[in-house]
Amino acid sequence: MAKVLPGLFLSVAIAVTATLLSSLSIVKETVNFSPLIIAIILGVIIGNVWKIPEPLKPGIVFSLKKVLRIAIVFLGFRLTFQNVIDVGIEGLIVDTVMLVSTFLFGVWVSRKLFGLEPQMSYLIASGSSICGASAVLAAAPVVRAEMHHAAMAVATVTIFGTIAMFVYPLVYQFFGDILGFDDVLYGIWTGATVHEVAQVVAAGFAVSETAGNTATISKLTRVMMLAPLLIVLSFYLARKHSIHGAGVSLRDIPIPYFVFGFIAMVGVNSTGVVPQQAVNYINLIDGFMLTVAMSAMGLETNVNKIKGVGMKPIYSALLVFIFLFFVGIISLKIVHAVFG
Repeated sequence: MAKVLPGLFLSVAIAVTATLLSSLSIVKETVNFSPLIIAIILGVIIGNVWKIPEPLKPGIVFSLKKVLRIAIVFLGFRLTFQNVIDVGIEGLIVDTVMLVSTFLFGVWVSRKLFGLEPQMSYLIASGSSICGASAVLAAAPVVRAEMHHAAMAVATVTIFGTIAMFVYPLVYQFFGDILGFDDVLYGIWTGATVHEVAQVVAAGFAVSETAGNTATISKLTRVMMLAPLLIVLSFYLARKHSIHGAGVSLRDIPIPYFVFGFIAMVGVNSTGVVPQQAVNYINLIDGFMLTVAMSAMGLETNVNKIKGVGMKPIYSALLVFIFLFFVGIISLKIVHAVFG
């Protein structure tokens, strides 16, 4: 804890500042940014203007990983299984369509248009189609990628996931009516197409609580597909290289266990055993924990990393980002027309 506290304190301090700034009338009347968005902006500014001392880094990483996962678990208290049913078959179908199509498109565009190595193409496709950096790091041992492949893929999906986090709420604000989106449809679209869980949470709750809850469910449905995709990918590569009976053990595939914690909390909240006043306090604390995690994400975002990434992976990830954006809208409109 002695190693964690300094960096955790910095993340908390930024979160408190972001919360106070978001409550100012001038902010509400102009940009109306949520504490989550303000926290990551402050974090990026501080992290790139000031060289973060080494003693602070363990606490920042703790905030980004552990605090975020705990916060996502307790996001379950914002939902009930009835809410999940309301998102229903539309969300599941859109998630599945976008995951499969984005992965295949990502591999194709990386290999055929830009001539990237197979390992790099798999990593960019995995990160874009499932859950950003987490999926990249999970897929790296499956595709036997070098660390520089993983680093470059993480940089690309982080860049465009962060862009999406800011662009999506603006698109909904100015073009939501034209697209025929309400908060629920926006949430499904966001959860099915934005890269990282944290970015989805920020983009969803920047619009409304309904959008944020829906986006979280949609995104976590995608995250739960990580293990099946990696299993299929490992078997495909083993067969491709004629390594029958070898490959990656199922025990080596990282399963996002926080997803099951989230589901458990939804179940607890669905029973009604926790008093509503207690649920309100839990949600208040959980919202602040998410803001702490956003602060850490900003601190960990190094703008200079963009300079160290080759342009071909960036071009590839850009096309995948555009694919996610537009095909996500088209898929959602079609599925909603059929099942809505």
